[in-house]
Amino acid sequence: QKSEHSFLMRRNPRKICWTVLYRRKHKKGTMEEVAKKRTKRTQKFQRAIQGATLESIMAKRNQKPEVRKAQREQLIRQAKEKNKSNQQKKAATKPAQAARTQTGKKAAKVVKTAAPRVGGKR
Repeated sequence: QKSEHSFLMRRNPRKICWTVLYRRKHKKGTMEEVAKKRTKRTQKFQRAIQGATLESIMAKRNQKPEVRKAQREQLIRQAKEKNKSNQQKKAATKPAQAARTQTGKKAAKVVKTAAPRVGGKR
């Protein structure tokens, strides 16, 4: 009842000596010193990535930069050659396709235009 009357009088329970909130705020009645919880330090750990084992990753990391650069250049050269051959194949097939399209010309599509708007802006 005492606490209800204090609540209705809008008294702050942190300022009234006998309340639990006051005792918590002013650290009354805490006998045992609670040791602070230690946070876990994150461990650095290396794992294999999907499609590459840890050994292969470490081997790539320990490679000399010159070797890695040479490998990269070789792969780039191969890709360029592949693109060139693909383009040559396309160029060879284009004239044949052009000849086919000229013989069987399609009729031009009739496109409807929108009717003119009537009225003003508003």
